[in-house]
Amino acid sequence: MKIMDMTTLLLILILLLAAVCAALLGLLLIRSRDHGMDPEKTRTLVRGELDAHSNALWRAMKDNADLQNERLEVLEKRMGQFSQTTERELEAMRRTVDEKLDETLNRRLSQSFRAVNESLDQVSQGLGEMRSLARGVGDLKKVLTNVKTRGNLGEVQLGAILEDLLAPDQYGTNVNTKGTGRERVEYAVRLPGDQGRPVWLPIDAKFPADSWLKVQDAYEAGDPEKISQARKGLAQVLRQEAKDIREKYVAPPETTDFGIMFLPSEGLYAEALRLGMSEQLQREYRVTLAGPTTMAALLNSLQTGFRTLAIQRRSGEVWETLAAVKTEFGRFAAVLRKTQSELTKANADLDQLVGARTRMMEKKLEALTAAPEEGERP
Repeated sequence: MKIMDMTTLLLILILLLAAVCAALLGLLLIRSRDHGMDPEKTRTLVRGELDAHSNALWRAMKDNADLQNERLEVLEKRMGQFSQTTERELEAMRRTVDEKLDETLNRRLSQSFRAVNESLDQVSQGLGEMRSLARGVGDLKKVLTNVKTRGNLGEVQLGAILEDLLAPDQYGTNVNTKGTGRERVEYAVRLPGDQGRPVWLPIDAKFPADSWLKVQDAYEAGDPEKISQARKGLAQVLRQEAKDIREKYVAPPETTDFGIMFLPSEGLYAEALRLGMSEQLQREYRVTLAGPTTMAALLNSLQTGFRTLAIQRRSGEVWETLAAVKTEFGRFAAVLRKTQSELTKANADLDQLVGARTRMMEKKLEALTAAPEEGERP
């Protein structure tokens, strides 16, 4: 930039000098014409002046060119040195960057491969768990395809609830509630009856898995017609199960006038409630529906009733004990009064013995003492 500025300044000076020379030439021509000088001499003089100025201008331009060349050579040397220095620095920077990049890349690749290996291990473990779960689901599906096994599943769940909430003597298993025939209900709650005889509350576990799965499949398909048919099928199965409970296990006064159908799935119980089966089965067959939660609540209420009955029985026993104590206390009072009268009589006899008998014995002793004294007198 500095070289360019100096060159521009030099050109401007040259132009100014040329302009001045031209002005001087014009001025000399004008003066020579005004003073009557020979034009040829004037031109020669002016040409000489112009040649002198031209030579001076040429020398100045040559000097300036030489100076510019020298400066350009210096600049080229400096540019070369700067280029070499820049190349060396860039090479060092490139090597440093390559080393850093290699190190960072190797570290990142190692971390990435390690993370990928860990992820693959986790995926492998997950696949193993999924295979185990799939086998378990398959086994469960095989279990649930057997009607008897499904019934046993409901019985196990019902038995666990009864065992958690009731004492062993408050319910029975495989009970012949009617007292005749061979029909036995899985579980029955023992309620107090007349003359110490129990009244049974039959509870039967039912799990219509086929009908329930059809309802679920219909809901997933979103077909209103299939949903309606599946729900009707489920309602029909529940009505048939309630009818069986009524005919097989409910026989007042040996049992209560109603039975309980236990549904081991909350979803199945909720669907039965949406179908209005609770009121319908209670009205037509005197069978109450219960899910796991409602079964626990029902047993809790029965447990409260058992405790109230126990308190009432204990209260009766306490009153009987108090009546017996009252009777014994009356007898004790009579015996105490009799003992007191006998003690009073014994005290009177003792006073009489101490008074009269003591005085009589003192008189006899005084008489015996006086007899010897009279025999000794002259």
